Parts: sequence; C-alpha cells; structure tokens
Amino acid sequence: MQKQTVLITGASRGIGKSTALLFASRGFRVFLNCRNSVDALKELQCTIQETCHTDCHIVPGDVGDPSCVRDIFQKISQVCEGVDILINNAGIAHIGLLMDMSDEDWDRIIHTNLSSVFYCCRAAIPHMVSRQSGRIINMASQSAETGGLAASPIYAASKAAVWCMTKSLAGEMGPYQVTVNAVAPGYIMTEMTRNAGYRDDMVPMKRLGTPEDVADVVGFLASEDSRYVTGMIVDINGGTVMR
Repeated sequence: MQKQTVLITGASRGIGKSTALLFASRGFRVFLNCRNSVDALKELQCTIQETCHTDCHIVPGDVGDPSCVRDIFQKISQVCEGVDILINNAGIAHIGLLMDMSDEDWDRIIHTNLSSVFYCCRAAIPHMVSRQSGRIINMASQSAETGGLAASPIYAASKAAVWCMTKSLAGEMGPYQVTVNAVAPGYIMTEMTRNAGYRDDMVPMKRLGTPEDVADVVGFLASEDSRYVTGMIVDINGGTVMR
C-alpha cells in the first residue's frame, strides 16, 4: 500500500505537534508547517525520524499568505504526488474587547484562522479529487458556538466561519469521496492558552483537555474508520458544551 501523506499546519507546538507525532507513529509521511518557530519544527522532525522512522519534511511559511501556500505545495509535489490528509491547525488566540481592536488585529486573526483554511484546501483538493479519496480536518473551537466567553469576538467569528466552510465544503467534496470535518476544542491547555485563565473547575470532567485529547479525535477523522463521516463538527471539551 502506498504511504499516505499528511500536512499539518501550525505543527511546532501544542495540538499540531501532538497530531504530528500521532500520524508519524502510524507510519504516515509527515509534512510539518509553521510560520515562525522553524527551530521547533526541526527539533520535532528529528524526534519523528529517530523514534518513528518515517519520512518527515518541514515546509515553513505563513499559510495565511496565498503565495506561501503555493510554495509549500510546490515543495510537497517534489517529494510525492500530493497531500492525502490535510490538517488545518494553524491559528492564533485573541482575548479582548471589540472596541479595543485594531484593523491589524482583524486582518491578522482572519488571515491566520480562516484564510489559511481556504488557501490550503484549495491547494490540496485537486490531488484528492483525482484520487477520489482524501481527508480534510479543520480546527474550529467551542468559541464558534458560545461566542467566545474567554476569547474575543474576532476569534469567535473566525472559528464560526471555519464551521460553516467545513460543512459547505463537505457537500462539495462528497461526490469525490473526500470527507471534510472539523474539531471544536474547549479548554485545552497548550502553550497558546497558558495565560488564558483556564481552570479544572470550569469543566464538568474536572480537568483541562490536553493536546493528545484532540489529536486522538483528529486521528479518527483521518482514518478509514471515519469513511462515512463528513460535515461534522466534533466537540472535544469534557462537557463544557453539550448538544
């Protein structure tokens, strides 16, 4: 069986890093992306190559920039035919009042959290369509449903848009046997959220989530076991939002 290829954006830390380690442990060819923390990507690449003995490549760049995304997928095409599984994990958190937010805040968060999903999906889909197979998993948030609470209106809006794009794209890709799903983490303790004030008593299960809690669900959505699951937003929150 041909080795499958996965691209994980925002892979230098937190959920992205845990997801990369999971896929590498399952023998996938892994492409790691982040915008700034290239040294962290190189360290993760070494870990994967030494412990998982699978192909691992780094493709740094700002996935909120369409020209960077084109460059990233060009580099991938030099190694393999294309991406079989796309994990749109790149994102930035934001806390604050709308009245205090600048035009630059809006552009930065929307480009990173939403535009990056569009650019990467657009680049990955042709290969998936030609193979009549593929998986796209987007990183949403419980803020998309709650309106934020611990986040800003811009962040909540960007993640709500990812929800809608996920469902719409799932319908578009269905005839090609490409599934498109999203996960919606709740209070997950990562480097990005370390100063967000999350506490165990905010969660019915009385513990904050871990990056591994999210990575395991992403792994399921990327697997053959989820072949008939598409257009879903999967909550990973220990019960803070129940539907």
